[in-house]
Amino acid sequence: MEHVVLVTGGAGYIGSQTCKALVQAGYRPVSLDNMVYGHEWAVRWGDLVRGDILDALTLDQVFLQYKPQAVIHFAAYAYVGESVIDPQKYYRNNVAGSLSILEAMRRHGCRHIVFSSTCATYGEPQEIPIPETHDQHPVNPYGWSKLMIERMLADFDSAYGIRHVALRYFNAAGADPEGEVGEDHQPETHLIPLAILAALGLRGPLFVFGRDYATSDGTAIRDYIHVADLAKAHVNALQFLLAEDRSDVFNLGTGTGQTVAQVVDAVERVGGAKVPRSDASRRAGDPPVLVAVADKARQVLGWRPELPDLENIVKTAWDWHVRHHGG
Repeated sequence: MEHVVLVTGGAGYIGSQTCKALVQAGYRPVSLDNMVYGHEWAVRWGDLVRGDILDALTLDQVFLQYKPQAVIHFAAYAYVGESVIDPQKYYRNNVAGSLSILEAMRRHGCRHIVFSSTCATYGEPQEIPIPETHDQHPVNPYGWSKLMIERMLADFDSAYGIRHVALRYFNAAGADPEGEVGEDHQPETHLIPLAILAALGLRGPLFVFGRDYATSDGTAIRDYIHVADLAKAHVNALQFLLAEDRSDVFNLGTGTGQTVAQVVDAVERVGGAKVPRSDASRRAGDPPVLVAVADKARQVLGWRPELPDLENIVKTAWDWHVRHHGG
């Protein structure tokens, strides 16, 4: 029997890497993507269906044609600043879109979903590192949209028996170690690609937001997790769901923080080029430190990061951008 998995947002950064991991684990991914932020070149494993998660007819056609045994749900808008300026866009696409998927799953008897959530659901951290039991008080509409989806998933579990795993990411980073897919956002907002593109002369200087945090060098600390490790976590979560048939939630991070300055230094070491930079004031809502407690994923899912070293994360990203942009 063919094990088909519907991957919404499968033409995106993490979705495409997860499709590769699914194939390696013996599954057949089918990517559903509206291509607003996705890339056709990123769909190298499994079929691509162009369509929107808000379109019930498209969802019905996909479920009827492919009969997926589970869904991995990435499709979402994810720009925090934009969510503040245009919250309607985020609640319609992220929340209503997820409801549309859950309704389609009910119609077609699909009972398992792995959801791409975020540490943004925690809001301002009250303890560091952050465990899954931390209170959830988002500080922007993006975080609220993801928390609303987590609430919907819990209600669909109780009412309809649709089981879920919600994976709360910290900072996804790096590129496929084999160089097949990588990060290409328009606009780009993530630190590592911004630093690399600045070093390659493909954009202006990198803005460092805040040098007055109470950290070792005054810059903010984040928990960077390699995208290939994230992808494998989704496969482990899927296998857990299918075997245990119960819902759960997990942080995904390394449990180790790196400052912005340390990341920039790593980019310069790996690339052998200076990163032009300019200091700027803190951004509203940026906590000084975001680091995960990720023990639960290790204990329950049997998952642990295989590429946790910052230098390795940066090197895979550097190699990808040099090839992808011809730098």
